[in-house]
Amino acid sequence: MRERNELEDRLGSIERFERELDDAITLVELGESENDADTEKEGVDSLKALVAEARRRQVEALFAGEADGNDTYIEVHSGAGGTESQDWARMLFRMYARWAERHKFRVEVIEETAGEEAGIKSGTLLVKGMNAHGWSKTESGVHRLVRISPYDSNARRHTSFASVWVYPVIDDKIDIQINEADCRIDTFRSSGAGGQHVNTTDSAIRITHIPTGIVVACQMERSQHKNRATAWNMLRARLYELELEKREAEANAIAASKTDIGWGHQIRSYVLQPYQLVKDLRTGVTSGTPDEVLDGDLDDFMEAALAQRIHGGGPEKVEDVD
Repeated sequence: MRERNELEDRLGSIERFERELDDAITLVELGESENDADTEKEGVDSLKALVAEARRRQVEALFAGEADGNDTYIEVHSGAGGTESQDWARMLFRMYARWAERHKFRVEVIEETAGEEAGIKSGTLLVKGMNAHGWSKTESGVHRLVRISPYDSNARRHTSFASVWVYPVIDDKIDIQINEADCRIDTFRSSGAGGQHVNTTDSAIRITHIPTGIVVACQMERSQHKNRATAWNMLRARLYELELEKREAEANAIAASKTDIGWGHQIRSYVLQPYQLVKDLRTGVTSGTPDEVLDGDLDDFMEAALAQRIHGGGPEKVEDVD
């Protein structure tokens, strides 16, 4: 059904493009012939929208990974720095949720651990939609924030770090075998808003895969059994992504064009004070409107990183911002 829906969407988009292009050209010609500026502007605006849509479809046509069409998990973890980095992790968590909403993807909060004073220590989003993983897979890495801290009474500039990890939801076509003897399963009480059963029993589940050190957690359901099933699915997805990374690293080593996109590598800086700038350190793409970026306007950064990764180019040597 997924493949059928994807093919129908692609064929339907071509037919829709033809109709809308014809309509836009007709509006422009009509506006010019009748000297109607409003009609002409409507046609030009339609053409601009079609260009943006064509650009997005062009990127999606490049998705060739086995799991690019799948739903995806997006994990955010705060770095060292206490409240400041935990608040930054919350900002990133919201940024990816807003990005998913812009693409009309469905978003579910799988796990969210609140910070001591503000923000979050960690959180996991499940993003559901066609090519959700293909779009977001290059976002894994360390994100850096520079700003005047709202938690510093002396109004000093602070630098904070948070890590993002993106991995696909594994469907039934991909078989991942896990030895339960290699895993440690812990139960704990859910944190958050609470209500009725959620915070009164140890319904949350944490699974640690001892050989790899991978840890996953789920607390979104009141049922421990449902949280356990979701956590096992997340662990299978993480192990699958780990195997994909190993294969990619080997292929990149052979091609001598390794791209630093892994965990622990800083990929983007967000400067809010004393000036405003977002810079991707792999591709050199920048934005002078960080508020819009933090509100989910990430497509330019994702498209550039995807193009770089798909075409096999290494990361650009881009200087970081102060």
